[in-house]
Amino acid sequence: MDDQTVRGLNIMREIWKAGVGMAVVLACAGLLGGCSLKKEMADQWIPFGAKGLKGEIEQAVFTESERKLNNPNRGFYQLYEFLITDSETDYKKIIEEWYPELADINLMFIQINLQSYGEGDISQKGLDNIEKLFDTLETYEKQLIIRFVYDREGRVMEHEPGSLEVILRHMEQLENTLKKHCRQIFIVQGVFTGNWGEMNGSRYDTEENWRVLAKKLAQVTDESTYLGVRTPAQWRSLISIGQIPKGELPYTPGKFGMKKESKISPLWGRLGLFNDGMLGSEGDYGTYGWKQVSDAEWTDGWQREDELAFQDALCRSVPNGGETIMDNPYNDLSNALKDMSAMHVTYLNKWHDPSVLNKWADTIVEEDGCFNGMDGYTYVERHLGYRLLIESVQLNYGRRGSRLSVRINMKNTGFAPVYRNPELKLLIYREDSEEEPLVYPIEGQLCRLAGGKEAGDVLALQKEISLKEFEEGRYGIYFTVTDPNSGRRIYLANQQNAGEYGYWLGRIELKR
Repeated sequence: MDDQTVRGLNIMREIWKAGVGMAVVLACAGLLGGCSLKKEMADQWIPFGAKGLKGEIEQAVFTESERKLNNPNRGFYQLYEFLITDSETDYKKIIEEWYPELADINLMFIQINLQSYGEGDISQKGLDNIEKLFDTLETYEKQLIIRFVYDREGRVMEHEPGSLEVILRHMEQLENTLKKHCRQIFIVQGVFTGNWGEMNGSRYDTEENWRVLAKKLAQVTDESTYLGVRTPAQWRSLISIGQIPKGELPYTPGKFGMKKESKISPLWGRLGLFNDGMLGSEGDYGTYGWKQVSDAEWTDGWQREDELAFQDALCRSVPNGGETIMDNPYNDLSNALKDMSAMHVTYLNKWHDPSVLNKWADTIVEEDGCFNGMDGYTYVERHLGYRLLIESVQLNYGRRGSRLSVRINMKNTGFAPVYRNPELKLLIYREDSEEEPLVYPIEGQLCRLAGGKEAGDVLALQKEISLKEFEEGRYGIYFTVTDPNSGRRIYLANQQNAGEYGYWLGRIELKR
């Protein structure tokens, strides 16, 4: 090395020590003896990023999987019925006898029969039994669909209380239990009335009574608990079109001769649907009506096509589910998949109707991708509710800013959204250390991925992380998705498995 080059290098080192920027150093590069020497020396000592470190990125490649996902608040449910009395009841023993049926499900449908108390208050012993039941259910770490009924035989007029005040009083008595166990309750269906609790055949089947009961039920349940009514027309009888936030549904008050109201309904964002006649006929066995929306009132039952469009809009924000009935062309697999996508179906009865479920099991899916050749029953199970997956990941290292940029592109190929927006976190773990990983929350509205007909939509999650305090080493980058109510991890529909720290997105190696 000649004297001129040595002097040039010394000058550059002194400039850097004095805190002069990289641009000045590069301006002095002409003092170096040639291009090859300039590159060689830069690789040796010119600082890049944090503490003179430069970063090398490795990132994962994600592919979609057809696997079953053990995720909360979706899927086929198992129905269990409990008649509440004053008798001492060992609920743990009862449920343990059923446990083999529980092993592969996440949703339990719990029907609680209060007909023993139709003439007055629920006794303290009865309330204690209900609390004991919920305490027992909590140990199984399942999410619950709850329905309170006075009838399970289709003879509600014989069993329901003789006055509306008794039902309202029962709701008040259940408030402490319903709020205490809100983290395990996904939905409360119905308003306690009707045959099998389905809001039909009751002496209380009027819009006025439904409004009173729904208002009370909303008061005695936690705001995180969803509610559901049997038909779209019943839903519309409880929430005026003027009480809906602008742009949430493709209708205006003026279309139905109504004025915009000053307040949004307290039921908006909580009140969904349940359909126990799903795909059973053109009208889903009384779920829909026969009027075209152009000729109908807001609270009328609309024809099937219009009700499907209504559910497609509404059930982007609140859940929908139920059970299939009656083998017929409307539940042939091809039509069932189309309609369940429009309805954004989140949950279905695991056992009813066998004729429909068996028909799906005997039908083979033909489509591009990982589900081709799968039987229809399994395909439906995979797509009930949300099915989140990582489409791709981009990791970038901003050398001058000492920052790691993470972009995660997400899809939802299920029928429905994940309604409770998940908690999203990045974890960065130093691979040559036993230290706990660093945790970085990510802001992102995965609930906006509606699924169904919008299964191809992509949502980008982005996060920038400062690396200024990081030392040399290899750092794994991981991603987790968590249900906020249950605290359970949400698994993604990718071939890659989740590890201790979540899904591996890649790594960055920082070195001199």
